[in-house]
Amino acid sequence: MKNLKNLLLLLFIAFFVSNCSTTKKTSSHKIIKPEIVEAEELYVPHIKAERKTFFKGSEAEDRWVDSVYSQMPLNERIGQLFMVAAYSNKNEEHFSSLEKLVSDYKIGGLIFFQGGPSRQAKLTNRFQSKSKLPLFIGIDAEWGLSMRLDSTYRFPWNMTLGAIRDLKLIERVGEQMGKETKRMGIHFNFAPVIDINTNPLNPIIGNRSFGEDKKNVTDRAIALMTGVQNQGVFSTGKHFPGHGDTSTDSHHTLPMVNFSRERIENVELYPYKRMFDEGLESVMVAHLNVPSLEPRENYPTSLSHNVVTDLLQKEMQFEGLIFTDALNMKGASSFKKPGDIDLEAFLAGNDILLFAENVPVAVEKITQAYNDSIISDDRIAQSVKKILHYKFKAGLNKYKPVELNNIVSDINPVDNVSLQYQLYENAITVLKNDNDVLPIKNLETKIAYVKLGDDSNTPFVSTLKKYTEVTEIELNSADSLNLQLKNFDLVILGFHKSDKAWKKHDFTDKELQLIQEIAKNNKVILDVFAKPYSLIPVTDFSEIEGLIISYQNGDIAQEVSAELIFGAIEAKGVLPVSINDNFKFNDGLSTEKVDRLGFTTPENVGMSSSKLAEIETYAKKAIDGKMAPGMQILVARKGKVVYQKSFGYHTYKKQTKVQNSDIYDVASVTKMVSTLPNVMQLFDKGKVNLDTRLGELLPLFKSTNKDSISFKELLSHNARLQAWEPFYKETLDIDKCPADKYYSLFYKKGFTKQVAENLYIRDDYQDTIMKKIVDSKLLPKKEYKYSDFTFIILKDYLEKATGKSIDELSTQHFFKPLGMNNTMYNPLRKFDMSVIPPTDDDTYFRHATIQGYVHDMEAAMEGGIAGHAGIFSNAMDIAKMMQLFLNKGTYSGKQYFSPQTFDVFNTRYFETEGSRRGLGFDKPQLGKEGPTCGCVSSKSFGHTGFTGTMAWADPETEIIYIFLSNRTFPDSNAANKLSKENIREDIQRIIQEAIIK
Repeated sequence: MKNLKNLLLLLFIAFFVSNCSTTKKTSSHKIIKPEIVEAEELYVPHIKAERKTFFKGSEAEDRWVDSVYSQMPLNERIGQLFMVAAYSNKNEEHFSSLEKLVSDYKIGGLIFFQGGPSRQAKLTNRFQSKSKLPLFIGIDAEWGLSMRLDSTYRFPWNMTLGAIRDLKLIERVGEQMGKETKRMGIHFNFAPVIDINTNPLNPIIGNRSFGEDKKNVTDRAIALMTGVQNQGVFSTGKHFPGHGDTSTDSHHTLPMVNFSRERIENVELYPYKRMFDEGLESVMVAHLNVPSLEPRENYPTSLSHNVVTDLLQKEMQFEGLIFTDALNMKGASSFKKPGDIDLEAFLAGNDILLFAENVPVAVEKITQAYNDSIISDDRIAQSVKKILHYKFKAGLNKYKPVELNNIVSDINPVDNVSLQYQLYENAITVLKNDNDVLPIKNLETKIAYVKLGDDSNTPFVSTLKKYTEVTEIELNSADSLNLQLKNFDLVILGFHKSDKAWKKHDFTDKELQLIQEIAKNNKVILDVFAKPYSLIPVTDFSEIEGLIISYQNGDIAQEVSAELIFGAIEAKGVLPVSINDNFKFNDGLSTEKVDRLGFTTPENVGMSSSKLAEIETYAKKAIDGKMAPGMQILVARKGKVVYQKSFGYHTYKKQTKVQNSDIYDVASVTKMVSTLPNVMQLFDKGKVNLDTRLGELLPLFKSTNKDSISFKELLSHNARLQAWEPFYKETLDIDKCPADKYYSLFYKKGFTKQVAENLYIRDDYQDTIMKKIVDSKLLPKKEYKYSDFTFIILKDYLEKATGKSIDELSTQHFFKPLGMNNTMYNPLRKFDMSVIPPTDDDTYFRHATIQGYVHDMEAAMEGGIAGHAGIFSNAMDIAKMMQLFLNKGTYSGKQYFSPQTFDVFNTRYFETEGSRRGLGFDKPQLGKEGPTCGCVSSKSFGHTGFTGTMAWADPETEIIYIFLSNRTFPDSNAANKLSKENIREDIQRIIQEAIIK
């Protein structure tokens, strides 16, 4: 426990709970509304002539309006006042009834609700074809078309956008919304919601609001509106005069807004005044009971002449289109019957009657009122001509049907995903960061994760695990949890609630208790994937070291939040609402960004998603051509992973699909990710230099034909060493099976190095291998010749120089601090065989399926731990090492070796003699043949491996490319079709071609 007071608090809580356990619990959490300063200086609107306009009028517009209006009989004029609800997910009976309203009653428009984009577009064309005058099409798309339509993209809620400081990002959201609605033939997006949510318990606005501060709300609403209207689509500000401080839902009843006129002028009307000056084209009037604006008791604002005409049009001088909120809502429909309510709404001054429940009756009522001189010609002309003006501005004077081809792909551009990453990178808010618990810098920290809430957490957890080892702990009682958590250094609590707007985001009482109990006994980061208000019941934050609001539980929100926790991005968001007295509007801490790999879309780093998608073609070609049963492919640029996919299966039997988390035998890539960085560290410390002789490195080479080989020659494969030696053959018996002289079928003294399942080699045989290398002949000519001997020698040198095994060195110096927790020698010590694709059905040495044991025979004879082979890893882990190299020796804020050392090793020293190699690194070919596509820079570096692997990085383009496969299975002696068909190289070419800037 952190201190004694926690124990006393726990006893008090236990006593309190036991005494209240027989009582039915209701929410008793104290709710503190934000303070509103009514005396603040009022906004002074511009004169009308200075107001911005997105849709300028013209003489042609005036002529068209007058011409059309003059030819319309009364019934057609009245019909224009109605916008009727349409659903593309309903049946033909519904469609026919709408068609009848279009044909017979000449209605002015349709507001679409639930359905799908293709179905809606077809219906739009159908109804437009039946309409004498083209219809307005409207939709509630507050967070994009997905608010109503399936197969469409969902942008964040306004509350999430309220946390973003960069208004240009919000304008881009509006632009994307505008493009998509326009593509669908939609003219009005009934958004943004500009209600100021000053009541945390508001049952209908909440997340739909940008927040509680009038300026914050207005700035963001203007940005969103600007983006939408720049695309030629009309924005509709709602819900006038302000639905933000209500405690009931106008869909079900008539909410009360019981504030003074001064307060409403200063707060609720503030966004409208500014937005009118900024060019807002339409307004939706809410069904509210506002006594200070409408003295008649329980009289809805949507039906109030005082509100719609006197306040909105006369006082505020709004000349755009005015919509009622849906007239089927109980806030209005309970007041009068269908028809009567439509008449009342029109008399109040509304232009368009939204969601009329009975158009024929309403038309009859309005016609009768006209005949009775209750409604004048001027009143009808005022609204209908205004409607016609907006139809002209919408281009309906030259109507074109919606193009149906490619409509789903057109309204789901990859730009949406790219923008979504940027939005969450800017929105996610850190409210507590005691002792700099964020970001997690030490990747050797023992971390547990506990899930709260009832929604998906997969993207969050999987992304956390891409950084380091994170153990998931099942949610049970507080006692059992604390027992399980006692061996961990840090606990991440993730609260995951449904990302659907109308779902509850509340903690359960059990969860609230668990948070407090876990926080008392552990260092805790609480990450809330729900609206900020969900934190109101948390009474004590003192024991919670890190507190993050991620706002929503979508995949990208989860991924980005995990990035923030590990420092791949910094925290930028600010709180759009207050959380009682604990956290105030605009609170938000910045956190440190460390140079770790993050995640985003290709477009965000100047690459093309569509081009990278072509990688799949080559992956499929390789699998179908039996060049490899499966593979992992990763592409990163500018420190961001932009492509990570797995293809195929572990074997051609197609029983186990390859997952991104599976680990492959990377073969000779071991040289670059294990041995080489350790050698670079010793070089950096001055333990060795380019001219150091092999006889100095290892005394057993003194006075031999290899004594004078320099370090530079050795690592450049320019030392005249033999390419390799099949050492295993001398250990086989007459039947070409492992001889008893050298092998044991079980672990015992002197036979502790495991070669395969139930097969162990003599511990001293490594000395025999080294002696054979010492005694081997040198090649007659000094030229480039790739040799495994180099890294077998370097492993021996490292271990003798440091007194540690290469396994220990790599794990302690690199793999653990880099978070390469899936990278190791002899992976069966940690991982189940089921996550390791096999590499061979060995019929020549071990006579077994090689799975989880290194494929390379010599490395196997070293017990699976060698300098030239033996590492198992996945694409994500290898990418971390490649990013370390790209960063010239730094990663996660830690320097592993100097930039100068990296430059020394990434240099060709024998290029004039025809060698492409750096020191340990492979480099692009000098001629036509080589390891790359021939399209990467000369500064690029990497390595390939016999099992069908490749890791490559290019400092000029900042691109990392990883390809891992088990192309050797089931027969490693078969022709290397993967290489002959240039699959890895062709994929690298696609990656290069994907660069757009």
